[in-house]
Amino acid sequence: MKKALLLSLLFFPFIIKAQSLSYTDAAVLFSQDDQYGTARYVGMGGAFGALGADMSAVDINPAGLAVFTTTDFGFTMSYRNTDSYTDFYGTGTGNQDDFFRFSQAGGVIPFSTYGSSDFSRFSIGFNYSLVKDFDNSFFVRGNSGIPDFVDDPYLNYDDDPSNDIYYTNVDDQRFTNYMAGTHDRFSFSFATQYKDYLYLGAAINTHHIGFSQRAIYDEYNNDGDNNTLDASVSHYLGNYGTGVNFTIGAIFKPFHSMRLGVTYQSPTWYDLSENFTEDLEISVSNNPRLYTEYGDPNYFDYSLSTPSQFTGSFAYVFGKVGLFSFDYVYKDYQNMSLKPTGEFIDENQEFSTYLQGTSSFRLGTEWRMGIFSLRGGYRFEQSPYRYAESSNDLTGYSLGLGIRFNRMFKFDIAYDNYSYDYKYSFLNIDEVIPANIRENNYRISSTLVFTF
Repeated sequence: MKKALLLSLLFFPFIIKAQSLSYTDAAVLFSQDDQYGTARYVGMGGAFGALGADMSAVDINPAGLAVFTTTDFGFTMSYRNTDSYTDFYGTGTGNQDDFFRFSQAGGVIPFSTYGSSDFSRFSIGFNYSLVKDFDNSFFVRGNSGIPDFVDDPYLNYDDDPSNDIYYTNVDDQRFTNYMAGTHDRFSFSFATQYKDYLYLGAAINTHHIGFSQRAIYDEYNNDGDNNTLDASVSHYLGNYGTGVNFTIGAIFKPFHSMRLGVTYQSPTWYDLSENFTEDLEISVSNNPRLYTEYGDPNYFDYSLSTPSQFTGSFAYVFGKVGLFSFDYVYKDYQNMSLKPTGEFIDENQEFSTYLQGTSSFRLGTEWRMGIFSLRGGYRFEQSPYRYAESSNDLTGYSLGLGIRFNRMFKFDIAYDNYSYDYKYSFLNIDEVIPANIRENNYRISSTLVFTF
């Protein structure tokens, strides 16, 4: 049974609101990429679609695998700091979290061909990458003045209307949200170089999602006559599953210094399992007993198809001195779908009504000075929600440093900062304005690369 259906099956006539993610919001979340990767990739804003010679670049355009001329292996660790600030009816609340992840590991093996073949090199590669880190939390506190819990669960349902009590005055409203888990990707890729101006590549990618959310809403009301009601409703949502997609791409060199790249990434086809539970507790001042409703876990299996993605890329290389690169990405979130179709008629319609095609771009640069490389990047990602404000778009910048100690060993480090706003409606009451959340993240990534 779907989570949304369970909300209507209550033992008593209370309306418990859905503080956990809707299927529409979960589908969007599982379709997004946090741009984790090697420190070189992060330091240049992820603008690698026309460059290659980096394991995370292969996740953007597998044709870049054929740019490698040596056997390389590397791994990356990432530290993330997240500051969130919430505002609900004029009350602001801040929260800070720190997370540490193993975020990337991969390698590439190139093979040179012999004889008169126009295909001068073949390469195979494998890469593990953290697509999205779900770990996060925020807290909301304020007073909308509009109660969600009004009736006394004892007196209002004892068949004696003369003693009914209504708690219509709101003293405080609080919402706590915890999310955890990861979205991981394993890629196996193949690429080849044709003559000296064309690189072609393809990759098969398997995905794994493990996501959990604990959402708790607390409300404190009074009836204006010294009677009080304290209500707490909590939702647990777990989503687990696997998916697969493929990527094909090409890099063309019209002349030695210029690179043009194009990539198509198919939808990712997921099979997901959901576990949903809701619990309710209400205490009132005129009864010593605690009113409770503890729900049994509800399990539901479904399929998700995420949007496909097109990337166009340009890079200009100044010999061995430096380079500029640019990626443009288009992704149409209206093309997502949930199955079985009969269970998700409303959600699939919401994709067309409330989501949109998005345009994103990434800029990157790198300059070499002896054994050092200095890097910088900028990225912009449009919100997938059609009626979102411009502040809901993600913007970020990055800086990076690379050190090549010798022919076999190099170390890269990068700093990435990005921020965006979004709204969270934890009360399904039309008159209540959603909480506004401002989130700022910075990450530090470090990569060790071994060349053979």
